Amino acid sequence: MRNKIIPYNPELKAYARALRKNMTFAEVILWQKIRKRAFGVQFHRQVPMLNYIVDFYCHEIGLVIEVDGSSHDHKYLYDAKRQGALEKQGVIFLRFTNKQVLKNLFGVLLAIEAKVEELVEEQNSD
Repeated sequence: MRNKIIPYNPELKAYARALRKNMTFAEVILWQKIRKRAFGVQFHRQVPMLNYIVDFYCHEIGLVIEVDGSSHDHKYLYDAKRQGALEKQGVIFLRFTNKQVLKNLFGVLLAIEAKVEELVEEQNSD
């Protein structure tokens, strides 16, 4: 499954591009820390997958990182459906709130690092 490109709706490309230009402050902060192979793998931002766009995705290990702001407060069912559809494609999710990224960036980065190491090790043992 690893390094699998998930099919996506091509109509989402322009919207994903717009989202890259208008990331939330928490997304910008996190992007600065995970870009350029900071954890030994490459993340991409605002990636179309199926009929959705995820905040950050690493094709190499199939990991999605979502940063949920207040816009997600009343979208629990939508987020669960979206995550479930993507998990059926073999994708693994890490979710953080804006508050976690802004108030505990070190803890968020440790969690990401641990998950990346786990997935890389799992991939290497296959």
